[in-house]
Amino acid sequence: MLRAGFGLLVLVLGLCCTWCPGQGSDEAEYVTCGSVLKLLNTRHNVRLHSHDVKYGSGSGQQSVTGVETSDDANSYWRIRGKRDGDCTRGEPIKCGHVIRLTHVNTGKNLHSHHFSSPLSNNQEVSAFGDDGEGDDLDTWIVQCGDALWEREDAVRFKHVGTNVYLTVTGEQYSHPIRGQKEVHGMISANSHNYWKAMEGVFIKPSLPPGAGRHDEL
Repeated sequence: MLRAGFGLLVLVLGLCCTWCPGQGSDEAEYVTCGSVLKLLNTRHNVRLHSHDVKYGSGSGQQSVTGVETSDDANSYWRIRGKRDGDCTRGEPIKCGHVIRLTHVNTGKNLHSHHFSSPLSNNQEVSAFGDDGEGDDLDTWIVQCGDALWEREDAVRFKHVGTNVYLTVTGEQYSHPIRGQKEVHGMISANSHNYWKAMEGVFIKPSLPPGAGRHDEL
């Protein structure tokens, strides 16, 4: 179950490696399908975060924010294909590939839609669905500079359904999530929408990049 939480997920993933910035090996230099990780906004130094707190306006769905702390368990996301079986477990993610990001502790997918975000009046980004199943507005294109998403790269995530970029511009919430930053969607590609893979459990590639059959996650 996706809701079982990060600790249980680590036990059942198998064939994985733990990685922190500045560590790793040649075989573990890519972000891979099925891995669990935290994403850092490089401009504002906050990690992509969600929790069982709903927006008080807009869609009323589960809120997505940015947090400065690096050890919060609600900042883990699992990399999945746009459909189950659409990417091979352990295969490096290609630049231009369409993915879903599933919040480990609540089982909801990173999502956007045509609602205004509560602080900046940009486009709302929420967490949506149940047990990893949502709808077509849960998909994002990974934009990076080479053929594959390398862990050291700063990348952008472009929303497939509405063409906005996953962004932080610094607006800060008060009660009940005081100090957390607003995460929203913006049409423009700029320095506020770069993200970098940070702490996580990464599935090792079992075959060279691009090889192998497509198994379900």
